[in-house]
Parts: sequence; C-alpha cells; structure tokens
Amino acid sequence: MIAAEDLIALVRNYNPRTNEALIRAAYDYAARMHEGQSRQSGEPYFTHPVAVAAILTEQQLDDATIITALLHDTIEDTKSTFAEISQRFGPEIATLVDGVTKLTNLQLSSSETKQAENFRKLFMAMSKDLRVILVKLADRLHNMRTIRAMRVEKQSQKARETMDIYAPLAGRMGMQWMREELEDLAFRVLNPEARASIIRRFINLQKETGDVIHRITSDMRTELDKVGIDAEVFGRAKKPYSIWRKMQEKEMGFSRLSDIYGFRVITRSEADCYAALGAIHQRWRAVPGRFKDYISQPKSNGYRSIHTTVSGRDGKRVEVQIRTRQMHEVAETGVAAHWSYRDGERAENPFAVDPAKWISSLTEQFTAEDDHDEFLEAVKLEMYSDQVFCFTPKGDVVKLPKGATPLDFGYAIHTRIGAACVGAKVDGIRVPLWTRLKNGQSVEIITAEGQTPQATWLDIATTGKARSAIRRALREANRERYIRLGRELARSAFENVGKKASDKVLEKAAQTLRLADGDTLLARLGSAELSAREVVRAVYPDLAPSRRAEVDQSRAVIGLDHNQGFTRARCCQPLPGERIVGITSRGRGVMVHAIDCAALVDYEDQPSRWLDLHWASGSHPAAYTVTLDMTIGNDSGVLGRICTLIGERGANISDLHFMDRKPDFYRLFMDIDLRDAEHLHTVVSALDADSDVATLERRRAPELANRQAAE
Repeated sequence: MIAAEDLIALVRNYNPRTNEALIRAAYDYAARMHEGQSRQSGEPYFTHPVAVAAILTEQQLDDATIITALLHDTIEDTKSTFAEISQRFGPEIATLVDGVTKLTNLQLSSSETKQAENFRKLFMAMSKDLRVILVKLADRLHNMRTIRAMRVEKQSQKARETMDIYAPLAGRMGMQWMREELEDLAFRVLNPEARASIIRRFINLQKETGDVIHRITSDMRTELDKVGIDAEVFGRAKKPYSIWRKMQEKEMGFSRLSDIYGFRVITRSEADCYAALGAIHQRWRAVPGRFKDYISQPKSNGYRSIHTTVSGRDGKRVEVQIRTRQMHEVAETGVAAHWSYRDGERAENPFAVDPAKWISSLTEQFTAEDDHDEFLEAVKLEMYSDQVFCFTPKGDVVKLPKGATPLDFGYAIHTRIGAACVGAKVDGIRVPLWTRLKNGQSVEIITAEGQTPQATWLDIATTGKARSAIRRALREANRERYIRLGRELARSAFENVGKKASDKVLEKAAQTLRLADGDTLLARLGSAELSAREVVRAVYPDLAPSRRAEVDQSRAVIGLDHNQGFTRARCCQPLPGERIVGITSRGRGVMVHAIDCAALVDYEDQPSRWLDLHWASGSHPAAYTVTLDMTIGNDSGVLGRICTLIGERGANISDLHFMDRKPDFYRLFMDIDLRDAEHLHTVVSALDADSDVATLERRRAPELANRQAAE
C-alpha cells in the first residue's frame, strides 16, 4: 500500500503548492475509519481508496479530487457522516464525497426502466461537478484491476456494466487510455478465450516479423529529421479488445487484419503537425478514406489530432496520430485536463474544454425526454456514437453521430429548421431525408412555411435531439385531439369490464405506467402509443380484455408489394413492436431488419434497395424466434427452473446450445419463440429477477447477415 508521504510526493511532483497537511489528515482519517475492514482479496480495505487516489495523481488533478478519492467510501461503509467530513475538510470535499457515494449506490445494470432513471441521476451528478465522475471512473478502474477476488457471477456483472457504461463514458470524456484499459479488463472476464487467442497470435506475429514497432518508429523519425521537424514518435500494438472488436466489425480473421499497430507523433506546433503529415504521406502511401482532421474539426470533449492510416513496411497498415504536446495532454486526460496542475498552478491548456459547457451540451437534449425508454435510447445513441463532420452551405461545421441523416442535420442547426424541413441537398444533389451522411459532405436543408414534423420522421432521425423534438412536436400538435379520443377509448374499454374511467382511475393507471398524469395517459392512448387493454390492465390486471384477432404470419409486415415475401434477418431477429426496414434482393424477396441492425451499414450506399416497413397491428402468434445469450449457475434444478419461467409466460424454447461449461456456471444460447417485443420484455424481466441468472442479453450477430444472404 502507498504510504501517506509517497502519495503526497506524487501530488507534489506536479503541484508543489499542494496542501500536504490536508492530504495527510484525509489519509489518516480514512485509514482510521476503514480500520478492521477487508477487501474480498483479504487485503486491508484502505488499500483501495489509496490506489484510487494514486490513479488520479496520474491525471495531475487538484487536491480536492485526491482527498475525495481517499474519503470516497467513508460515508457509505463507515460511521463517518457528511457533516463530519464537511467540518474536517470543508463543504466542497464533503459534497464531492457525497456525490461519489450516491453514484456508488446506483444499480446501473438493472432493468431498462430503472437504468434510464439511473442515467438521469448519473448525468445530474456530472452536471453538478464532473470530478465526481472522475473519482468514480478511477474507483471502477481499480476494482476492475483487482476483480479476480470477486465471485464469478459478480465478475461477469461488473465486467458487463463496465463495458456498457463506464468504458464508453470514459471515452466520451476523452480519457481514451482509461477506456481502453477498462474495455480490456472487462474483455478478460467476459471472453477470456478470445483475449488469450489474440495475445497468442501477437506473440507469433512478433516471432515472424521481429520488432515492427521499433523499425517503423525509427523510419518515421528519419523522415521527420529530413524535413527538420522536431518531434517525438511513439508506437504500440493495439489492445486485445480493440483488435477483437475490429475482427467482429469487419468479419475477418487476425491474419487479414492489417492496422493493429498505432503510432503517435508529438510536435512542437500546429504547423509542424501538418508538415509531419506531409512527410509521412510522401514516404508511405495513404489509405483512402482513413484520414480525419480533428485539429480543424475538434471533438466536443476538446480532442484534437490528425488521424491517418498508411501502408508501412511489407504493406502492413499502421494508424498514425499527429498532435502537439498540449493537444496530447488533452487527448490523454480529456475533460479532466481542466483541473490539471503544473508547477503549483492550474494548467492553462487552450485546448482543455470547459466541463460545464461540455456536460451542458451532452445533457441538454436529454432533459426534454419525459419517457424512460426514450431517454435511455437518446443517451445510448449519443454515448456510443462515432462522429461525422458535415458543412452548411456557408461553410460552418456541424458534428453528428455516425449514421445521421439530413433530418438530424437540420435539427442540429436549429429545431425550427428541422421542423420545417421538406427536403435536402447533399453536395448539391437532391437526396431522400433518410440518406446517411458521410464525413466532409455539404448539406443544404430545404424548408417551407407550414411544414410540421411528420410521424414517419421518427423512423428517419437517429440523434436524440431530433427524435425528442419530433416526438414533442407531434404530441403538442395533436395533444388535445388525442386526449378527447383517448378519453372515449378509455370509457369504452373500462365499460367492457364493468368499470368506470373516472379521473381517479386514470391517475392510478398513469402512476402504474410511469406517466406524468391522466391527461398524458389519455394522449398516449389516443395516439395509439398505448392500447386500451394496457390501460385497463394497469388498474385491473385480472379484468384486461382478451387480445385482438391473431395476425396472419404471412401478412405480418406492412409495406410490401402483393407478390413480395419476407424473411426475418437472423442477425437482429426483429420482433413485432420494433421499428423495421426491408432490404430487397433478386429472387430472395425482402429481408426484414431491425432499424438499428449493424448489418445495415453494408447497404447504406444502395438506397434503392431499402423499403420502409412496419408490423401489422393486432395480436401476433408466438412464432418469432429470438436468441438469448445467458450465463446461469451450474446448480441442481437451475436450468429446469429457467425453462419453467419461460413456459409460464407463454413462450416456447425451440433450441438450446451450450457454449461454455464450467464447474460453477453454464453459458448458453437459448432460442425462444415470442409474439412481440412486449412478450420478450416480459420473459427477460422474469429471467433477470432469478438470482441464478448471472448475465442475460439478446444476441445480436451481424456476421449472420452475409451467411443468410448467401443461402
């Protein structure tokens, strides 16, 4: 364990004016509070907060953040109180410690609805003081580094939570080194065989090719010296998870994957960045489509760098990042660069983003969402998206997530422009609104007076901001009409079961369905976002009317020609109730994909093959297969109980594949036949509640798309 004087020395290295007495007092206080407590590894518990503080010194953070790290578990796990910490260390540190405590108590891997609410709290905590998240990320990093001491099922839960939430959050904040380490540590738990395979192949490659990194680094230094550029050059092999993800995305084996090495060139000035780029492109051939200039088009978290991929020795592709020292500091610490110290003073890095403005831009679009599922969808769209940069006709830059459409572009400029959109031109050519935009394109939005958002736009827009604005406009425009219609539908539905649709009953139904009030419920009912059956069931679950007539499975999809057949894509296995799109093919009918299917990227340059489809309304038969990827405890009766839970909810198990058998758990793929997305939610909720189900997710397999198309 790091001693107090050693920790203070780490801080003093970058902040000679540090308050040593306060850090020492916090160290001694936390050690006393945690005395007698142990981690699951058997080590004294206090080793953990000290390690978290040491991680934060690597980012050269201020005293308040370091002290918060030392105290971050005292309120939750000891007899310490907020008032006592405030009295001893001041209200700023007490507030930070309290914020970390509240984040720790969030169960971020729970059900979708609760997860959405926890995301709200997460962003709310970030908006108050971003240092709370910095401490929490360092806390998670140390826990992942020591995860082997946990129970197997707990390891899987924490690793999945890290992969889904904390690693993308670190990346979004610009802390790429932390994202990569968190991903790799989680990958080691979730798929140890794949990670070991990548490492073995790396070792074999090094035996065959020698020290490629040293040779290419030396070559780059030589080329830069020739043109008089003073720069540092570093090379490294990419992390195992990064390589694995590329293999999955590109559907190719390790031997065919070329850009597994990355190099950084750190220059003295911005002008030298572009000069270095020219020298590198003169020496090696640039790979088309693999150039990004984040210096002229910075990311929202302050990241600046030039990215290019070139064919190096023996035709091997290597990725090169070129930036100045100040840009590099922001690239390493991201938003945290705002608090970095140098020589006892807050470092004035011109590229460090203002945390308040950054978090404001990130959370602005989410605050308008009043629906849990819509909020969670908006958050995930923004958290997990890569960016594309497009231009207005005047040359202004608009940043959008990958896969964005002209409609998203219009809303990004201004909600009023998006709402009045009637068409778009990309690079001077008129295109459909559902066209996916690419880097560097110029986009012109055509507007008209009197135009209002259309319901079909929800199938076109991809950004949280655009979808929120469209939903809000649709609801406001039709709210009164929908309320009147909803009231009549509710009256009729409740009379059918011998009850009255009084205001009190409607308020109770709204509360059960997590809606703001009775009018909101009626508006949703009138707009067909809710069914009358769901409203009755929310108050009288035993009296809900029976389902409507069953939909003919051969006519389950609306939008096809009378002679067209359809097939559900195995890669995404869409269900009634989910948004869908069709891809046509000669002699094979139409392949129906979920709108967010990763395999659709293969068709983005073939807009003529896309069909706008939706599911027929009504009750569908339980005939739509979905594959669940689950890990369950290897105990007597567990599998039988899982099968019973599924059967009790009207679903049929059509196939079962054991993927991994261990003494303490099974990992298996289970095919179940379902009616719709609501039916899936019912089954998954029941399985999630079982204590012997360690992990559970719906399997998505983009690699099956090409295989299915070839059959």
